[in-house]
Amino acid sequence: MVPAPLGAQTLPQRSAPRHVMAVPPDLHQQYLQACQNLSQPENHFVARMLQEADKSDNSGWAKGITLKIAGNNRLVPVQRVTDEDVQVLASVLCSAVFVTGLDLKYNMLTDVGVKHVAAFLQENSTLRYLNLMFNDIGTSGAELIANALRGTQCLIAIASVLTQNKAVKAINLNRPLLYSQEEHTTVHIALMLRNNSSLVELHLCKHEMKSFGVERLCEALYENCSLRYLDLSCNKITRDDVKFLGELLKQNQTLEILDLNSNRIEDDGAIYLSEALALYNRTLKALSVVSNNISGKGLVALSQSMKINMELSYIYIWGNNLDEAACVAFSELIQAGRLKPNCTDVEPYEVDGHAHLAELSHGLKKHYYWTPSYGQGKNAAANASLAIVAVSEYF
Repeated sequence: MVPAPLGAQTLPQRSAPRHVMAVPPDLHQQYLQACQNLSQPENHFVARMLQEADKSDNSGWAKGITLKIAGNNRLVPVQRVTDEDVQVLASVLCSAVFVTGLDLKYNMLTDVGVKHVAAFLQENSTLRYLNLMFNDIGTSGAELIANALRGTQCLIAIASVLTQNKAVKAINLNRPLLYSQEEHTTVHIALMLRNNSSLVELHLCKHEMKSFGVERLCEALYENCSLRYLDLSCNKITRDDVKFLGELLKQNQTLEILDLNSNRIEDDGAIYLSEALALYNRTLKALSVVSNNISGKGLVALSQSMKINMELSYIYIWGNNLDEAACVAFSELIQAGRLKPNCTDVEPYEVDGHAHLAELSHGLKKHYYWTPSYGQGKNAAANASLAIVAVSEYF
């Protein structure tokens, strides 16, 4: 929350920086270089405070430091920080993960300068304390700060709460308004999963998740023994990222539903999953790989894994490249009774002796957010995840 006037803000608790630097960086030199790059004159007060920060001992760097650049400092000559000065300072601090506090009270910042502070907050994941009191910040500046904190910080706060919470069984964190591509929120959710022993259902749709986030999440799930339903749909997961999920499935004995709908795992990713499912995993019951740019090679591999793994009962494949090999493979599964018609989103048919697949309105959560305008309103096959959860008695 950002009250008016803007004062000292204690930001949601975050984890310590991932990498502790053996040799502290020279903030003062970085600042002088940034002044040159941005064609801005040096603020001697800022330069002096950064020099003092550079002198901190190693324990200070490891624990995090607060930069005290308050304009009411009476111990040293003060040149109050302007909008131009904070632009330079923000460019220096963006990569300074050891800076956990920033005191800019009693300066000359306006809404123009706050734009640079807000941009810094959107990229930074380690700042825990910010003081902007007694500057010339108006309504629009306060809104900028609030918006910068709203998306990322709220998710981090939720993750922090869930670390110790033992009551919540399911949570939907789909489609947050994120302002950074650095996956800080996924890291904090992963840290939560290491310690949480009660959460069984987690939805992380549209988190802009990529390789780094998937790896952190899988690392945490090796230590988690409660999560049954993981929704990673509509992210940016590629064939290389699925390797982490494949390795996880080889050892994980709790996950029952995995939703990878609308990613880009392609044939290689489907093969990674099929190997884990065929040879190792016997707990996953449902898998969705809808719209993942998979062709016959990957889909055939998944169909083969179902012939070996009898626990995997639900699979959804529509939106991929359903070539003849894929159509034949899934037609055989359905016709042999291995894959029940209400447990998949395709239906086989034949034209001129060639197998084809038609789409069915089935899925893990096809009608999760809406209901069809005609036909059967309560179709269990359209929301299969609800049926699986009910049978498993998670709650």
